[in-house]
Amino acid sequence: MKDVETRIDTGASRMEIARSRGAASGFLLILLGVWGALIPFVGPYFDFAYDPGVAWTWTTARGWLEVLPGAVTILGGVLLLMSRNRATAMLGGWLAVIAGAWFVVGRMFATPLQLGDFGSPVSNTITGQAAIELAFFSGLGALIIFFGAMALGRVSVRSLRDVRYAQRPVVAEPVVAEPVVTATAEPVTQGRGYRAAEPVEVEEEHRHRSWRHRFGGSRRTPVAH
Repeated sequence: MKDVETRIDTGASRMEIARSRGAASGFLLILLGVWGALIPFVGPYFDFAYDPGVAWTWTTARGWLEVLPGAVTILGGVLLLMSRNRATAMLGGWLAVIAGAWFVVGRMFATPLQLGDFGSPVSNTITGQAAIELAFFSGLGALIIFFGAMALGRVSVRSLRDVRYAQRPVVAEPVVAEPVVTATAEPVTQGRGYRAAEPVEVEEEHRHRSWRHRFGGSRRTPVAH
């Protein structure tokens, strides 16, 4: 059996990727973004928040330091999860990385940029305060940076799988053939057309002549003398 040589065109679309390349990272980033944007509003129900410890209370600091980066993280995760374009997926990864970095260092710019007072943890224990710090800012931001960077690494590398995906065959939809109507020949009754030859009535004459030849011979015209 002869080996079949498979040729791969490396010049195929460089921007097309399978949707599964950034799906897992995108889904995790969406979950982390939802957590970062909602935890300041629902955390006070469990005594797990920064001041003010009142649920669903909007403050300028919460908007700039938690809701904004959380929404940007969700957007980056959606781009990674849904996009089949390498550039769009990389944009989603970079948005997630920037949002994660803002979770980590954003409070340093709160006072100079007048973004509001983010308060202090409502817990009285060191362990509780450390847990709130990690879940709201530094730990959450580090996780977002990690998954965003991992997604960037996956979608930026053009692998053999991407080349084969770009060269996948496209299955055409079956086309239903329309019935062909054939014209039937009709006899021509008028106008220019062929007409059947009419039979010549010679049968009676032939019969009389045959009897004459058999009994009386041929009739001759008498010659006048």
